[in-house]
Amino acid sequence: MNGIRKASASRRAFQLFNYCLLVGFTLICIYPFWYILIYTVSDPAAVEMSSPVLFPRGFSLANYKNIFTLSGFFPALSMSVLRTVVGTTLSVLSCSFLGYLFTKEEMPGRKFIYRLLIFTMYISGGMIANYIVIKSYGLLNSFWVYILPGMISAYNIVLIKTYIEQLPASLEESAQLDGAGYLTVFTRIVMPLSKPIIATIVVFVAVGHWNSWFDNHIYTRGNESLMTLQYLLYNYLNEAQRVAEQIKNTSNIGGIEQMISSISPKGVRMTITVLASLPIFAVYPFMQQYFVKGIMVGAVKG
Repeated sequence: MNGIRKASASRRAFQLFNYCLLVGFTLICIYPFWYILIYTVSDPAAVEMSSPVLFPRGFSLANYKNIFTLSGFFPALSMSVLRTVVGTTLSVLSCSFLGYLFTKEEMPGRKFIYRLLIFTMYISGGMIANYIVIKSYGLLNSFWVYILPGMISAYNIVLIKTYIEQLPASLEESAQLDGAGYLTVFTRIVMPLSKPIIATIVVFVAVGHWNSWFDNHIYTRGNESLMTLQYLLYNYLNEAQRVAEQIKNTSNIGGIEQMISSISPKGVRMTITVLASLPIFAVYPFMQQYFVKGIMVGAVKG
């Protein structure tokens, strides 16, 4: 009995240590996001003197006001949402169907095409070659330059193909005996059973589209109607840094205080981070139950 009690006491102590360690690790992971959030809602003049630690230093929404009052902010937001929705939908559908086709032995040239697709994961033509190709197809200053070049992803196709190969073949055989074709099997059987990996791909592709700004900078320069939110915020961040440099070089004390109270480069940077992260934070909880299953594809072999 004494041995059992000692073992139980030591086990409880070990569990308490684990809980404390995990709670501490969780706080370490959460605090950077919390710090960014409380910085953005703090008074810009107050945080210039002392940064917040746990709570905002004077509540103020001046940082968000500066961002939301930007010329073209809401059109850029609409373009980013449209790009993310359309790009994610088409990419997931095309990668899913290709991944399904690559599981079929009767597909003509299946092995050659699949190996050629894998080859693109290791070799890239580079930015200049990509620009020439996109210009040759007439995609410059077009909305589809955001969608078509990244619609097919070799990595996503490999993940989907691997997951589909783990599904019971008897389900598809039963459907084919009832007269179902490839498209019917794909939409009625494969897609519903592949929710975990599809949700994983949705997260990957949506985050990529939402955070992308470099293609806007390269392929649609001068076309403000195609400006995305990330590129607009990037330009505004550079402008805020330029204003900060002007503040350091000026001798007008009153002007310094007025400009600091209305705009702070660090505050702008923090606000941009919050605005860029909120949509992903809003989507991820709905995908989390499938995301864990999806990333475990191929981890267990039968």
